[in-house]
Amino acid sequence: MTAAPPLRTAARTADAAPAPYRLHATARIRAEAADGVTDLPLLHGDGPFALRRLRPRGAQARVCTLNTMSAPHNGDRLRIETAVGPDADLHVISAAATVALPGRTPDHSVLDAALRVDDSARLQWLPEPVISAAGSDLRQHTRIDLAGTARLVLSEQLILGRAHEPPGRLASRITVRRDGRTLLDQHNAYGPGAPGWDGPAVLAGNRAVGQLLVIDPAYQDHPPGTHILDGVPPRAHGVITPLAGPGVLLTAVAPDAGDLRRCLDAALHHLDL
Repeated sequence: MTAAPPLRTAARTADAAPAPYRLHATARIRAEAADGVTDLPLLHGDGPFALRRLRPRGAQARVCTLNTMSAPHNGDRLRIETAVGPDADLHVISAAATVALPGRTPDHSVLDAALRVDDSARLQWLPEPVISAAGSDLRQHTRIDLAGTARLVLSEQLILGRAHEPPGRLASRITVRRDGRTLLDQHNAYGPGAPGWDGPAVLAGNRAVGQLLVIDPAYQDHPPGTHILDGVPPRAHGVITPLAGPGVLLTAVAPDAGDLRRCLDAALHHLDL
């Protein structure tokens, strides 16, 4: 009797680990002024990013980003590129929070935003929070290039862990250049492996941190002064400070997403935005 050949192929298939899955995607938005209103000649979604036009508000164009799949997972590389042409006015929001999740690879995930605002243009970039789920590792970088007469309103909300779970690792950086010069370059890291992130000098046990950045040439000669927010939830804390340029930055911490949002709303009201 002839012996059957060894099932080497089947054995290799059974023993082999599944190949790690990594998602790479870049969405693009371009806004241009045309006949007194803002047009959107480029609205290109990709990967998890679906881009939807909203009803304009006067001359302002409005876009909503939708996350149409579970992303980012560890190993994913996601990017949004936005260009606002001269005299254009664009408002960008998201439909829901972005949840950073663990994945099948130990690599960190990347979520980048590259924003350019030309002369006499305005960009309002106001997405919903980024939530760092347990086991995730996300590095987020928002790069902003502004012309000298451009205006910007940008918010960032970071929630460390879903309800009743520890956070993943989350690093966030915001870099702003105006007329080719650096106006702000700020980097923060939270979660496992980040030194001192939960100590009294950083979050002091809070699990929500946010920023509101406002750049406006009108602040060049008369910038708002330093202001500690009042009228916010007792457990939340926020302070508005002027930048070394025509802008202000709110930094806020809170125990949860709801209190953080109320703090940001109070800052918008104080700045009359």
